[in-house]
Amino acid sequence: MFFNKKKEEIFAPVTGTMMPIETVNDPVFASKAMGTGFGIEPSATEIYSPIIGKVVSVFPTKHAVLLKTKKGQSTLVHIGIDTVELNGQGIEVHVTEGQPVDQTTKLATADFSAIAKQGKQTTVIVAFEGVSQLKLADNDQVTANQNLGTF
Repeated sequence: MFFNKKKEEIFAPVTGTMMPIETVNDPVFASKAMGTGFGIEPSATEIYSPIIGKVVSVFPTKHAVLLKTKKGQSTLVHIGIDTVELNGQGIEVHVTEGQPVDQTTKLATADFSAIAKQGKQTTVIVAFEGVSQLKLADNDQVTANQNLGTF
């Protein structure tokens, strides 16, 4: 059916410096075991939805939010590296399960300086489960809500 071929858009979840997922300093994400995607080293504290869809799950430790696009694509937004160990310290979540989201929906606010003081890296990672290729703009510096491309 031709109408199902429309690509889904990807948006920058946070302002900062974008990097390929292969260069993220976490072996699980860098190996694409969680899916293909990208990382952003943040220069702002507000984290927005990178897709249009809904919230599937907010992790109890607040370090990650699982989303699903309108077409059912699982999308993980992971705030920082090894931040699960902080048990929610430094991260305030603004969404609930089942809530619709778009690129203007603030998922969380992170105190990245407090997270860094705890010895954790602040990279925000977006991973798309089962997606083999993303078509992303060739940008290093991105702004929250900016359209980055499609899959």
